[in-house]
Amino acid sequence: MRPGDQTKLTREVPATAIPAGSPLILPKDTEVTLTQSLGGSHTVAGAFGLARIEEKDQDALGLALVKVVSEAAETNEPADEKRVWDKLKEVFDPEIPVNVVDLGLVYSLELKPLPAGGSRAEVKMTLTAPGCGMGPTIQADAKSKVMSVPGVKEAEVELVWEPAWTQSMISEAGKMKLGWV
Repeated sequence: MRPGDQTKLTREVPATAIPAGSPLILPKDTEVTLTQSLGGSHTVAGAFGLARIEEKDQDALGLALVKVVSEAAETNEPADEKRVWDKLKEVFDPEIPVNVVDLGLVYSLELKPLPAGGSRAEVKMTLTAPGCGMGPTIQADAKSKVMSVPGVKEAEVELVWEPAWTQSMISEAGKMKLGWV
């Protein structure tokens, strides 16, 4: 299934309304159009508006379920910062086909050693708009991705509003993805 493809849901499926961020149940046989599949979730459009469907429920779209294998091996070694950044690049705003790093939403990442070994990852990020109802969903997605990195034993993802996000914070790669360059 590719963006623009239409299908009927094969079963009732839990989803998240976009941009409100509220949970909803989409009934079986609801007609949907896939708008994007990025970072392990799918954004669909229909008479209900936009909604996000998690990877674990993608069978409702007629897609095969993917066995998610965590790469987080038991280790007391410190986490690798590049791997954490790479995982953050797997987090997407469900309305924008650019990851949160290239959108310029991640302001900082700090890895702190823990006394028992491993690392605590502290991420400060923002959203494209302060009232975005998807904020908690994006925040939880970022934390989950960071926690999957070997060596990360604890993670905090804090939403901050200063400085305010502007389009000038989008990376060159992000602008290319959006067709701006």
